[in-house]
Amino acid sequence: MEFDLAKTAVAFVALIALGVGALLLVPVMAASTVLTMVLPAMVVFGLLCLALGVRYGEFRTSGR
Repeated sequence: MEFDLAKTAVAFVALIALGVGALLLVPVMAASTVLTMVLPAMVVFGLLCLALGVRYGEFRTSGR
């Protein structure tokens, strides 16, 4: 499967929504805590991992 921008964005949003939705359903934290602290942290961490993964993929395909 080849990933383009649309597939990557859908997978990213779905993964974040699944994680936040699960945290909202399970009474571990207050909903306000999840939405104001956990959600932004998940998005930032996900974007950092995505950027590192893309760079690593570019490095692997460059043949160095």
